[in-house]
Amino acid sequence: MSTFPDYYALLNIDSSATTNDVRQAYKKESLRCHPDRLSNATPVERQRATEKFQAVADAYFVLSDPDRRKEYDTLRAARTFNERTADPGASSNFFSQFASMFAGAAAAGGTTPNAQRPDAEGVFTDVFEELLRPEVQRIVPWWTWIGSASGAGLGFIIANVPGLLVGGYAGNRLGAIRDAKGKSVAVVFSELGGSQKAEILRALAAKVLGSAAAGAQTF
Repeated sequence: MSTFPDYYALLNIDSSATTNDVRQAYKKESLRCHPDRLSNATPVERQRATEKFQAVADAYFVLSDPDRRKEYDTLRAARTFNERTADPGASSNFFSQFASMFAGAAAAGGTTPNAQRPDAEGVFTDVFEELLRPEVQRIVPWWTWIGSASGAGLGFIIANVPGLLVGGYAGNRLGAIRDAKGKSVAVVFSELGGSQKAEILRALAAKVLGSAAAGAQTF
């Protein structure tokens, strides 16, 4: 392999960073390059952002796990400074070899499971679930709306206007229960349209990066 992905450089952290440092760095970098924030980007710019977003997810996946990080650090130490790169493209070639190495460790009786390249969107929603949940619920309380409409319609048929009001309220409450216990945040977020995702990502960026940096599109 001619170039080696420097995951510390990708996350802009030092090699002595703690697990919490890795998590916080991932939050910042993933928000900066999330392709759904780039509403006005050209196809080329969006592709670059997508590659960076995946590489940042790779970096978090590797460095957030003690076993994977230990193996990675061993490989990184064997590389010269000139062989290491923060270019997102290097992660694609490297990761298949990294995953194969862990498959071999598991086959030899190790405790580390077979590692597949992570799904970038899945990593993002896992890390941001706590912050994503209220934003997603604010955007798409669809079962609440559907319950209200359905209950109101049925109530009107049974008891005209009074029935409409009672049915609408009952349907609203049942719908709210479905929203709370229904699909996961990851599934709901993945099904949103581009404009809805962008709105949520801007809100997250304001919380994590600060309002001044929330509007920046860097990758």
